[in-house]
Amino acid sequence: MDNAALIDAINQKMPFGKYAGRKLFHLPEPYLVWFQQKGFPQNKLGQQLALIYEVKLNGLESLVAPLLKD
Repeated sequence: MDNAALIDAINQKMPFGKYAGRKLFHLPEPYLVWFQQKGFPQNKLGQQLALIYEVKLNGLESLVAPLLKD
């Protein structure tokens, strides 16, 4: 995993749906679990969602939170 990809993923905003405009890092874990069960989109957003899912699944939020930009 590339540091730039992680920084981009946690700062990316959700482009659609109930959580549109919210940074992927701030998406609720159940929403990410739902995506994981249904299948992440086959694009960059899907890769970013999968990465955030892994961060939350493994309890790494406190390690990556300092990388959030305002």
